[in-house]
Amino acid sequence: MSDNLVMTLNNAPSWQPWLEVEFTKPYMVQLTQFLQQEIAAQKRIYPPVHQWFHALETTPLDQVKVVIIGQDPYHQPNQAHGLCFSVRPGIKIPPSLVNIYKELHSDLGIVPASHGYLESWAEQGVLMLNAVLTVEDSQAASHQGRGWELFTDRVIATVNEQCEHVVFLLWGSYAQKKGAMIDTQRHLVLKSVHPSPLAAYRGFFGCRHFSQTNDYLLAQGRGLIDWQLPATISG
Repeated sequence: MSDNLVMTLNNAPSWQPWLEVEFTKPYMVQLTQFLQQEIAAQKRIYPPVHQWFHALETTPLDQVKVVIIGQDPYHQPNQAHGLCFSVRPGIKIPPSLVNIYKELHSDLGIVPASHGYLESWAEQGVLMLNAVLTVEDSQAASHQGRGWELFTDRVIATVNEQCEHVVFLLWGSYAQKKGAMIDTQRHLVLKSVHPSPLAAYRGFFGCRHFSQTNDYLLAQGRGLIDWQLPATISG
C-alpha cells in the first residue's frame, strides 16, 4: 500500500519534490497501515484509491492561484472524486454547493450550474483540497485523526512557501484553523462562515469572495478564474 500511495503521487509530479518525504514519516506509515487494514476488511472507501490525490494531479503546484479547503470527502456512493465540495456527474448537488452557487450568482451574476462537477475550476488553478482525503462508506469523519491532516498541512505549507499571490478561501472555523499558517503579506486570505445551510446566512451570503478573488488575481497579473462551469460535462 505504501508503494501504491507513492506511485499515485507520481501522477502529480510538480508536487512530488516537496511531498515525497512525507511518505517516509511515521504518521504516514501508520496511515498507510490503517488504510490497508480497512481495505483488507472489505470496507468501502471513498473516493477510490486512484483519486485520493486527484486535487494535486489536477492542479499542479506551479499553477495554483486559489486554494479552497474542505474537511472530509462525501461519504455516500459515487459522490466523492477527490475535489472538495465537488461531486461526480449525475449526482445531486449537495446543499453547501447549492449555496456556493447562490453566492456566485449574487456576486458575479453566474447562473447556477445544473451539476456539481467542479473539475474546470481545478483545471484553472483552484486547488480544491480536503483536509482528510478518505472516508468510509456512510461513516462521516471516519478517517479523521489518522494522519491525513498532517499531510494536507504540508500541502498548504508548500503552497504558502513556494507560490506567490495565491487566494486562500477559508470557509468556516475548521478551514480557518487549517489555514492559520498562511503568510498574509504574501497571499490574500478571505474568510467567512461555512456555506452549509446551517451557517451560510451568517455571513457566507454576501461575502463576494469570487469577485474579490478575481480582482486580486488580475491586480497581480495572474489572470482571473472563469467561475462559470461548463453546461456539458463528462467524468
